[in-house]
Amino acid sequence: MAVPEREWALPFQRRAAAAPSLLPIPPAPDAQVAALLQEKRRRKIWELSSTLHCSVVGTCLSAAEIRQLLIRLKSADAETASDHDLHGQGVLLARQRDIGGKLLNKALDRRHHLAINQFAKARSEAALRALWRDAVKRGDIPGAYWAVLTHPDCSDELVRVVFGEVHMLSHLVGAANRADIRRLHQLEQENAELVAKVERQQARLRDTAMRHEAEMRALSDALARQFAAPGSEDLAVPAAAPDPAIAALERRLAAEAARRERAERRLEASARALRDSEASHRAAAQERDALRTELAAAEENLQALLAEGLEGRPADIGGLSVLYIGGRPQQVSRLRALSERAAARFLHHDGGIDERSGLLPGLISRADVAVFPVDCVSHEAALMVKRLCRQSGKPWLPLRTASMTAFLAALGPMRSAVDEARRAAAS
Repeated sequence: MAVPEREWALPFQRRAAAAPSLLPIPPAPDAQVAALLQEKRRRKIWELSSTLHCSVVGTCLSAAEIRQLLIRLKSADAETASDHDLHGQGVLLARQRDIGGKLLNKALDRRHHLAINQFAKARSEAALRALWRDAVKRGDIPGAYWAVLTHPDCSDELVRVVFGEVHMLSHLVGAANRADIRRLHQLEQENAELVAKVERQQARLRDTAMRHEAEMRALSDALARQFAAPGSEDLAVPAAAPDPAIAALERRLAAEAARRERAERRLEASARALRDSEASHRAAAQERDALRTELAAAEENLQALLAEGLEGRPADIGGLSVLYIGGRPQQVSRLRALSERAAARFLHHDGGIDERSGLLPGLISRADVAVFPVDCVSHEAALMVKRLCRQSGKPWLPLRTASMTAFLAALGPMRSAVDEARRAAAS
């Protein structure tokens, strides 16, 4: 329900006193509030409380975008400033109603225009809250945060709610990153300790083997000398008593052989643990590289999608028919829109949840390439897609997740996969 104009126009400090909050919002001039009510327009960033500027700049813009903005403003240290310094300068720009503040506001609107258009459909505070809850569930925080704060129907209470949730989310993200970094350092330390342990065990095994060989040579020499001595033919007599020295050497040799076997087993276990650790490290490095590649491709396509004037386009894949199997139902319309922007025809099958799996052969025959998110598709559907694509000579691409980012990053590889399949068919 929309907040009545008279109540919304009260001075901010009187309503804050009536409902105490941890978020201090300074009073706004009555003339400015009346103008906002009359025009029913979105707020500019300098019209927001200064306590919100830090969270808006940190959440809704990247350091690279702030750096480009400062370079455009001919800031002296824009090229070499650290991310923290860039953030501080961005917060200072947000407070000023000049060319810097206007460019900052324009950059925010350009980057998050999709969320702004979505939230513009809300005509009440309740509708705004519902859109915000949906954005939080989807993890689409930056655009929704900027769209809510600047919406003309956003009340102080809703501002406090969304600010508090974004504030706590920043703590959760920081804690998760710290845990990942701590685990990586722990794995690196364990790997180094295992390598050192294996080296020490190998050195001990070499020393033990050399000592055993020396003892065996000494034993062989002693036996040769004993058999070569006068009267050595009596050694072959069964009734002769064994030499205590030889029996002791044989017992010692058996004990050393058993100890060597145990050491070899320990070395093999340590080597196996080291191989497992190295394999885990390589897998983590491969996942990191894949994420970096996916992020770079997604950022490139997003920059094209969010270009000023909506003239930009993601990677053009030349009118291909893309079959998307599985995924989340609420994202299908967005994926279809992205495909159309990339000059592609979008086909979809839910993987057999509501639609019959018998439709897949017909859809694959109409498609040029099939893609499916490995985290949001059934095992049976994925196996069927691979089998049908092999039979029809069509390429398929497994996506790392069902996110928009993974789909954007796959646009370029789709074109390459189709071209390679067509060359293979022609040869």
